[in-house]
Amino acid sequence: MENYTLITGASSGIGNAFAKAYAERGHNLIIVARSGDKLKAMARDYAEKYKIKVEYMIFDLSLENIAKAVYDEVNRRGLTVDTLVNNAGFATTGLLHTADYKIQHEEILLNVAAMTELTYLFIKGMSERGKGTVINLGSCVSFTPFPYSAVYAATKAYVLSFSESISYEYRDKGIRVLAVCPAPTQTHFFDKCGNVTDNMRTPANVVGSAFKTLEKGRKTVCKDGIITKLQAFMPRLLTRRAALNITGRISGRAWGKNNG
Repeated sequence: MENYTLITGASSGIGNAFAKAYAERGHNLIIVARSGDKLKAMARDYAEKYKIKVEYMIFDLSLENIAKAVYDEVNRRGLTVDTLVNNAGFATTGLLHTADYKIQHEEILLNVAAMTELTYLFIKGMSERGKGTVINLGSCVSFTPFPYSAVYAATKAYVLSFSESISYEYRDKGIRVLAVCPAPTQTHFFDKCGNVTDNMRTPANVVGSAFKTLEKGRKTVCKDGIITKLQAFMPRLLTRRAALNITGRISGRAWGKNNG
């Protein structure tokens, strides 16, 4: 039985970097995204270059109940997922009421519902086989509120809490769960909302940090980059109100102008 690593949002950015890193390690891949042309080219190139099997699936994970459709397609093709990378996600910015209602709804469906439901569906098989890895993409804002990107920060706080909780639940079942929390990273993520810092990580940096954390043992959170480390430490040093004032000033300079 051949195992596969399933990666969402695999056509670009951190997801693409995860796909490349796993391909280099000889993992068969299931790459999932909305960009069919990019996925098809990736599948062809990676299969030829790394001598692995690559399946691609075109899904919009911001749709209702889409995780079950992905799971059913994996089963229809007779594939076994032993590593799941829930990478796909996006952010909205500005005052809460100025972001489009439908887009914010899709943000919650993608960042929270799809991630949770894909984990739910695939972790059962991992548990039965006694091995598996789940990597969920959080953020530096998983650790603190972040005004002017309130929904995004809340979804990433959920990712962190969810990942830590299930890492404990499955700790004796051979399953490794890791929340990867990157600092701002050079991806298309910031194309629409604008950067909050010039000190950007690269997707390769993030993936490198994730693999180092996996290799070290039982850590459940990968804090990638100095900004993430500072935000993770902030609640230990400051009151919640003080931390909120700091993050509010930072995000307000970049995104507070989107007030409508």
